[in-house]
Amino acid sequence: MNPHYPHMLQPLDLGFTTLRNRVLMGSMHTGLEDRFFNIEKLAAYFAERAKGGVGLIVTGGFSPNRRGELFPFASRMGNKATSLLHRRITSGVHNEGGKIVLQLLHAGRYAFTPYSVAPSAVKSPISRFKPAEFSAKTIESTIEDFANAAELAQLAGYDGVEIMGSEGYLITQFLCARTNHRQDEWGGSVVNRIRFPVEVVRRVRERVGRNFIIVYRISLLDLVEGGQDWDDIVLLAKALEQAGVTIFNTGIGWHEARVPTIVTSVPRGAFVFATARLKQEVNAPVCASNRINTPELAEDIISSGQADMVSMARPFLADPHFVNKAANGRGNEINTCIACNQACLDHTFQGKRASCLVNPRACFETELRYLPTLDRKRIAVVGAGPAGLAAATVAAERGHDVTLYEADSRIGGQFNIASQIPGKEDFNETVRYYGVMLEKWGVKLRLNHQVDAQELISGNYDDVIIATGIRPRKLNIPGIDHPKVLSYLDVMVKRVPVGKRVAIVGAGGIGFDIGEFLTHNFSDDEQAQWYQEWGVDTSMNETAGLIEPDVIPSARQVFLLQRKKSALGKTLGKTSGWVHRAVLKKKGVEMIAGVSYDRIDDQGLHISLEGKQRVLAVDHVVICAGQEPRRDLVGALHALDASGHGMEIHLIGGADVASELDAKRAIRQGCELAAQL
Repeated sequence: MNPHYPHMLQPLDLGFTTLRNRVLMGSMHTGLEDRFFNIEKLAAYFAERAKGGVGLIVTGGFSPNRRGELFPFASRMGNKATSLLHRRITSGVHNEGGKIVLQLLHAGRYAFTPYSVAPSAVKSPISRFKPAEFSAKTIESTIEDFANAAELAQLAGYDGVEIMGSEGYLITQFLCARTNHRQDEWGGSVVNRIRFPVEVVRRVRERVGRNFIIVYRISLLDLVEGGQDWDDIVLLAKALEQAGVTIFNTGIGWHEARVPTIVTSVPRGAFVFATARLKQEVNAPVCASNRINTPELAEDIISSGQADMVSMARPFLADPHFVNKAANGRGNEINTCIACNQACLDHTFQGKRASCLVNPRACFETELRYLPTLDRKRIAVVGAGPAGLAAATVAAERGHDVTLYEADSRIGGQFNIASQIPGKEDFNETVRYYGVMLEKWGVKLRLNHQVDAQELISGNYDDVIIATGIRPRKLNIPGIDHPKVLSYLDVMVKRVPVGKRVAIVGAGGIGFDIGEFLTHNFSDDEQAQWYQEWGVDTSMNETAGLIEPDVIPSARQVFLLQRKKSALGKTLGKTSGWVHRAVLKKKGVEMIAGVSYDRIDDQGLHISLEGKQRVLAVDHVVICAGQEPRRDLVGALHALDASGHGMEIHLIGGADVASELDAKRAIRQGCELAAQL
């Protein structure tokens, strides 16, 4: 038994095969699945995770037929040629000692295609197309398509399939009265509504034989009106187990649910209670999922008997070697997923290739490579925010001699501010990780050190990387110097007391963060408060796991304002922005767009809106708009003729572009630059 995480790393005997540990890499659609010419990149992506020690990998979703595609010409397992192409993936995983299953996903009414189909012709709120209703004949052929796709996966060398029965895709649409209005043998009663998934599993098992893994992703909490009761779920699970399921993986919520399930504000392991409940009802191994991102939490879930396995998806984007690091007692070296969604899910829903904010190599393994340098350079990095930390650690990992200068007493930059926002505490993990990497790769760290151009010139550096970030820009508003006016740095860094009535100027990411900070009621039990305010029934007595939310009122009256006439929060992340907007709405924040700022005085903030003047009688005005790059060193270095000393100067992060703080771009810039030096 492993001395560090004995339960998480214990093998799992499935009878006909054994998984090397209890960690499952959950399905993620990366975008590489959708085009055959990306097969080598996809194979490299999976092989690196298998090399990292994960027990079982689940691919992104592949449709069993054309009408189940997520969008036109999206990933599909429909013919022998595709199957044989996938052998490049399976052989790569098997060569690293791993196992991999192909996820079979029929989008149903979630398809972004005009030829989508569903149990009933009920349009999804997140798709522009209304689906056609299945005929009884098409239902039968679709079940057969699932079986054919599973057989093709077996031919491709996959160790099994995962049948996607959660998140609101086709199978869940059959299960719920919300989307299944049929009155034939496929609808109406619970027995009829579960017929489709049970028949899919039965037919797949019949086709692939006994020695093939069938994972079923079961929805334990639909979190939408008209979802399943717990008794319905138990009935389904027992029928599926009898039909041939090997492992139950668990899914939480539909994509259209108005309860967040995976963003960073969701407490770690928030839905394990549902997995524990299912484990009492079935004999097959049950896998917990959603917001599990550390080996300590995974170990606790399994050792306490709440689950047999843990599913972690995005944590394997952040760190493909998660399992091996944990197994070797190097858990502190894990690059922890912070559940920001900015480079993974947001990219997926924008039709871009997925990656990871904290690990830009994710899905770019064949393109962004940190090769040992053959030309060791002396490199100075100025600024230990996300961009500077990324550049310094990657350059040092490659073998360069790196010195990192930071004027503050600690590393982290803007992440130290972000981690104070309610629900963003995991941002601390990235700072922790970089601290460990600085030490591991021998970066010389100079804290509390305001380096100047002359010192850099005297240091005989080959390259100087300027990652000094931004400074707030002074807005041109009459009264901007009034004592009521604070910057967001005054609030978050200097901890200046803020009054009961507050106007926030600027509704970008910083403005929303400050709004959440100022309206949050900090509690001794933040997780219980989260369930309460989002209306999650942890007793699972209510249909779909929903109860009436009970929001604790904000102690402050807050106004959030922007000059633009567009909806506030429009520039926030596609998959997380709605959560931030909902939080502030629940707290009674008045959001005002199209504002002209007239002046600030003792009365408060004077604004004009559609030609009408209004006074917001506030105690403070917090400025969260306007940044400019901090580039003082660049001019000073040029003045001293740095190029004449053979020094290359590079700008990254906020020092390069300061229009809006963007950690995703900053970290990628730092990594890409360091990979090229």
